[in-house]
Amino acid sequence: MTLPALALHGGAGTITAASLSAQDARGYRQALHDIAAAAQALLLEGGSALDAVCLAVQMLEDCPLFNAGHGAVFTHAATHELDAAVMDGRDLRAGAIAGVSRLRNPVHTARAVMEDGAHVLLAGAGAEAFAQERGLTFVDPAYFSTPMRREQLERVRAAGRVVLDHDGASAVAEASGKPRTPLDEDRKMGTVGAVAVDRHGHLAAATSTGGMTNKRVGRIGDSPLIGAGTYADDRYAAISCTGSGEMFIRAAAAYDVCARMRYAGQSLTEAADAVVHQSLPALGGTGGLIAVDRHGNLALPFNTEGMYRAHVRGADAPVTAIHR
Repeated sequence: MTLPALALHGGAGTITAASLSAQDARGYRQALHDIAAAAQALLLEGGSALDAVCLAVQMLEDCPLFNAGHGAVFTHAATHELDAAVMDGRDLRAGAIAGVSRLRNPVHTARAVMEDGAHVLLAGAGAEAFAQERGLTFVDPAYFSTPMRREQLERVRAAGRVVLDHDGASAVAEASGKPRTPLDEDRKMGTVGAVAVDRHGHLAAATSTGGMTNKRVGRIGDSPLIGAGTYADDRYAAISCTGSGEMFIRAAAAYDVCARMRYAGQSLTEAADAVVHQSLPALGGTGGLIAVDRHGNLALPFNTEGMYRAHVRGADAPVTAIHR
């Protein structure tokens, strides 16, 4: 039997300690702690890695502190387009959706696509029609909006920019003469994700995102692309990424961790560090990833100032962190 382990992330980027009050830091860390604890309890009760990562990502989607589900960023057209992916390391089954705007929890539909088995990736109206056939929960698009995200869009759009999640609120703060927000939104890549190994040694990964503030309608990043932002293989590792999506796509970042373990004999830590600190920077890519192998080893590297993250092993208390 394997000691269950799980890691989750809520985005990476420039998260300066000076901009993060003790009270705000506690709020983010408490959210990460509670979500990790819920997924941990499921694993300790004998739940699967797949169930654990889907639960963790669902809870992250429901939390407005993060850019996935409720609290997702706006496109240039002031709409929301959400992406998600799930992968089961037992048999390499995967499911993903992209560009949806009415599904309360995109991760649930990504899992349904995987379990249906006919396709791996569905997008837009087709993905929503599929979800409706399966009785998944729909919401009015206004559900995803928050006042902070709306103000973020207006400031960024006025400046004619397209920015990653944390990249918007800093502009809002600077324009108003206020200090940066706790998330330092002007320099954060907003994606959420989870990876886990269960007591049977099976691995799974799930990732979800609202994308980039002021992004072109129809833009799809790495999160729903299997091998780029999400990957799981019981023989090697489960990975969920967060960062400059176009660079993660070009580097096939999530799969590259497994490839390095398979073909170069690298450990999980060696492989994850090489991708985050060598391959991605060579392309100008910033961000990080979380990974777990079949032995329960964890890796949570990032090449930015911080990454919202938590991890648990066995029955130990969850560990949360923002900075190094």
